[in-house]
Amino acid sequence: MHIWQLLLLFGAAFFGGISIFFFNKGDHTKQLKLVLSFSGAFLFAITVLHLIPDAYHGNDNLVGVFILGGFLFQVVLEQFSDGVEHGHIHHHEHDHHPVFPFAILISLCIHAFLEGMPLAQGYQNQLVFGIALHHIPAAFALASVMMVNKVPKSKMIFFITLFAIMAPAGYFFSDTLSRTAAFNLQQYFNRIMGVVIGIFLHISTTILFESSEGHQFNLRKMVVVLLGISIPLVGFLMEI
Repeated sequence: MHIWQLLLLFGAAFFGGISIFFFNKGDHTKQLKLVLSFSGAFLFAITVLHLIPDAYHGNDNLVGVFILGGFLFQVVLEQFSDGVEHGHIHHHEHDHHPVFPFAILISLCIHAFLEGMPLAQGYQNQLVFGIALHHIPAAFALASVMMVNKVPKSKMIFFITLFAIMAPAGYFFSDTLSRTAAFNLQQYFNRIMGVVIGIFLHISTTILFESSEGHQFNLRKMVVVLLGISIPLVGFLMEI
């Protein structure tokens, strides 16, 4: 895996998070929804066009089970993350006092770590961009949650950095195990990819369904969704 890809994974999440310090004034809900719509469409397109066909190349009949498992696992994670990974922002209080959302941070870190693991097998191109795009609004939402819960700025930067290193850490962990003969992790990469596919399917469809207010037609959303689908589609058509 190239160093620029690791920097992209880290930088997208890190700068997506710290951008809250520059854009926290005013209501940016509409702009965030457009970014989410684009990332959701992009994720859905690369999942259908690239990740699902690649995962089934090994003729492993259990890949579908792991896709379902990843989908359900994301449902469980969202019970703790409150949907931050697809742009939801909540204010957490205990006895009317703001509290640090540890459950949200931990679930997001697990989520990002799992997404980074299949990169060790060579799922670099489209998947790297998909993860990076997806982590920008997720990191922004995480930072927003911390800000409304009055987390000190220094701690916010530390936890944003922690989240940003999770996907690269997942890659290095998986790569290290795959190089160790005792684990022989490579035979399980398609199943790990199945879990990530399930996660992506849940997140992308949730984003696309929830980013419309009252399910009304929105021209700007339609344009960014078509753009998000077109980029992976053009890449796919150029490869065949």
